[in-house]
Amino acid sequence: MTPPIPGLRPQDAALLRDNALFQRLSDRALATLVATAQGRTVPRGTTLFVQDEAADRFFVLLDGWVKLYRLTHDGGEAVVNIVAPGETFAEAAMFASGQFPVCAEAVAESRVLTITAEGFARCLREDDGIAFAMLGSLSVRLRHLVQQIEQLQVQPTAQRVGSFLLRFCPPGGGSAMFALPFDKALVARRLGMQPETFSRALSKLRGIGVETQGGTVSVADLDELRRFCQGDGGERG
Repeated sequence: MTPPIPGLRPQDAALLRDNALFQRLSDRALATLVATAQGRTVPRGTTLFVQDEAADRFFVLLDGWVKLYRLTHDGGEAVVNIVAPGETFAEAAMFASGQFPVCAEAVAESRVLTITAEGFARCLREDDGIAFAMLGSLSVRLRHLVQQIEQLQVQPTAQRVGSFLLRFCPPGGGSAMFALPFDKALVARRLGMQPETFSRALSKLRGIGVETQGGTVSVADLDELRRFCQGDGGERG
């Protein structure tokens, strides 16, 4: 069980402890780092930083969803990633003392923890063990990223979509209905697939009682969806 960390809800502390970036920090070191951070709730549509701004901070997403995107020459957006709860973002740019290579926008009401470069450097001066622990954590995180890429390559798309939808469902059996936190094109981007591939996966899921109406999803039988996601059925690609 994760020990309490001042200034954080117990579930937030557990979320941080599960993140690969912080896994090798001692409880004292993690508490020291969090003590320098600022937590806040931001409405949907809030810009957290913009492309080419000085990268003087990084973030932990506690709740909600954040879109990372680059601005194109014609003023459009090229979505790079959708950050999920429990993930960090912008740390690589801050560690390199560079600029943010992307913009970040909350696409749902979100809670974020901001850790500044100044606060991080102060923690390193107070406890040099943090640097060595985070180097080890970065190595663990790299292995996790490789595993995620492998999973995207081998897991059938319908199972991938079903597993994503289960994140919004309550534990146990029965049925569920919920609204997607952002549009389907962004969901597809998060799952590493084209929008048309995402649509085909949703069509396949209708066969096991998953229906979509606009941005609303209904699941007739949660246990059936879980069995499907854990099995080996479905088409690849």
